Amino acid sequence: MLDLFAASDIAAEILERTSSTPDTLSAVQLSLAPAFLLVGIGSIMNVMVTRLNWIAGRIERLSEAVEKQQSEKTEAEIDWLCSRRLLARRAIMLATAAAVVISVVIAVLFSSVYIDTKIGTVVAVLWIVTMGLLITALFHFLRETWLAARGPDHTQREGK
Repeated sequence: MLDLFAASDIAAEILERTSSTPDTLSAVQLSLAPAFLLVGIGSIMNVMVTRLNWIAGRIERLSEAVEKQQSEKTEAEIDWLCSRRLLARRAIMLATAAAVVISVVIAVLFSSVYIDTKIGTVVAVLWIVTMGLLITALFHFLRETWLAARGPDHTQREGK
């Protein structure tokens, strides 16, 4: 099977380009910074998912309480929690999109060592897209924590 792979011209070219240890080392070094960013995004997402799980659990418990007895205060808290859940979900989706794009950056940077095409502009655009998605995700998460800090009673007093 390996003989068939090595027999083709394309396979020989790939093996020739990737056989250099210094080139491979350079590819790994180029990919380190985005890999650390990916780890950071994952850590942030862990916090976001934990908050979302807490919010979802609280909504379920309050919904059961509303079924047993109607309470305006409980319904207001459910509305408040639903607003928080929406913001948390958006933050998670945006952070996930940032993680996907930075993963593409890692793949492009790693493969850039082995190709002759100049792809710096592609990497720069992907990096900017990643930062934009991450900033937007963090902004949504900030809004969720701000809403959480204000509490459900504050929303009710404003007449929202």
